[in-house]
Amino acid sequence: MRRRRALRRMSQLELATLAGTTQRHLSFIESGRSTPGRAMVVRLAESLGLTLRERNSLLLSAGYAPLYAESARDAESIGPAMEALRSILTGHLPYPAVVAGPRGELVLANAAFDVLTEGAAAHLLAPPVNVLRLALHPEGMGPRVVNLAAWGRHITESLRTRASAHPDPELEALAEELDGYLATAALRPEPAPSGSGRADGSGPADSSGPAEHLGFAVPLRLRTSAGELRLLTTLTSFSTAVDVTLAELHLEAFLPADAASAELLRRREEARAGAGPRH
Repeated sequence: MRRRRALRRMSQLELATLAGTTQRHLSFIESGRSTPGRAMVVRLAESLGLTLRERNSLLLSAGYAPLYAESARDAESIGPAMEALRSILTGHLPYPAVVAGPRGELVLANAAFDVLTEGAAAHLLAPPVNVLRLALHPEGMGPRVVNLAAWGRHITESLRTRASAHPDPELEALAEELDGYLATAALRPEPAPSGSGRADGSGPADSSGPAEHLGFAVPLRLRTSAGELRLLTTLTSFSTAVDVTLAELHLEAFLPADAASAELLRRREEARAGAGPRH
């Protein structure tokens, strides 16, 4: 308890106030002089902002059964939620969107995801696919990301922030791995601008010219065979989930940052629909 509180830079008084108890009682709990009831453990976990998985772990360490279920992703109990995610992915077309687990493991994706996997090595696309590794790997999206340093830093800093608040050795190891890809890419010569012109035909992209941000967000600048895409991302999660599996999923939706990118993605979707099975 003391370690988790220290990670969040909370005083005993702050945590005790949030959890509806006294600083003295919390001090006794942390020192092992008092055994908290199950309800108190839950209140403390909520006040610390712990994930559902961490709350279950805290309950177990206090001698209580876990409170939150952890369903398989194909379980009937979370079927409606998974179906809702599939509907959102389909409705987001012609723009790419994915559902990923807590360490970047791909769970679901829509058809437009292929614009992100274009040219990626087969081993990166073999299950289980990790979308974070795919994004920065030198055999994945990495060589096609014009602003790789800024975009990659956005990804790794986000991972480290999560690992700091919710310690996870696997997450920390992944961040180290991704940092290694960025360091290697920084030493590599700039690739030839094959297919890297803007989607509106306005000429080749120049990573040293335009600003690496739009004033409010860092865009993903991605070279494709049809031209450069500029994409923004949004993250959505089940903030009120009471199932560990659902709580750990997040939906990442990519949105065009300019009209040219929107048009390129629209044309790709039209071509895909036109190439579909005919009856």
